[in-house]
Amino acid sequence: MHGWQNRAWAVALATLMVLVAPLAGAQTSNAAPDADTPPTDADLANTRCVSGEEKFLPGDYYYCLGSQSYGLGRYENSQRFFKTAASWASKPAQYVLGVMALNGDHQPVNRPLGLAWLALASERANSDFKQAHDTAWKKATDAERKAAEQQLAALRPVYADATAAPRAERRYADGMAMLNRLSNQGAKYCMAGMNDPSKPPADPMSCPPVQMVMKTVDAAAVNVFDGWAGHVTVGPLQQASPPEAAAKP
Repeated sequence: MHGWQNRAWAVALATLMVLVAPLAGAQTSNAAPDADTPPTDADLANTRCVSGEEKFLPGDYYYCLGSQSYGLGRYENSQRFFKTAASWASKPAQYVLGVMALNGDHQPVNRPLGLAWLALASERANSDFKQAHDTAWKKATDAERKAAEQQLAALRPVYADATAAPRAERRYADGMAMLNRLSNQGAKYCMAGMNDPSKPPADPMSCPPVQMVMKTVDAAAVNVFDGWAGHVTVGPLQQASPPEAAAKP
């Protein structure tokens, strides 16, 4: 790898660690990614993913599994998890898939496919991945660009925001609505996988309050919805007024 590609892959690895940390409580730094000191495979392998997150943010959960699998050297599984995350509107997953295809990371080099994934990753306004896409596109040949457009046309129906983001939003809203109902009852909530599996099972009475879980899920939601001009707003969901009530003066 040379030039921007070398730096882009370093940023991709560093991005993995920053984004998987909030919900899992992984032993990672919350500092901005440092392209010169990417995490090691051991760092990625030690990431703990919270299975219960799949009910709320499958894009973030499968992204975590993808990074963990990559660190463990299970590259086919890693690809599969990243693609699943990408189908749930994870732009970081789409970016990593693009860099891996461009660089031939544990797969044949496929520059048109890499360009297509980067186009999807950078489709939101003010995307952090736009520079990587623009640089790669500028370096591409006319034949690669034409092939990339064909690849992008095939990927869009599943992975573009027009389809993936509303789908992810519905899953998020359903999960948060469930937590909202529990919070009205003053309940607690133990999310599957939140506790260290090496320790004894948690006493349900010691589970955190639902509102605390909601805040944690909201923090992770940024990883999926950041920059999307849709309907999701980060923050605890609040009950909306009925349409007829909203229409009254």
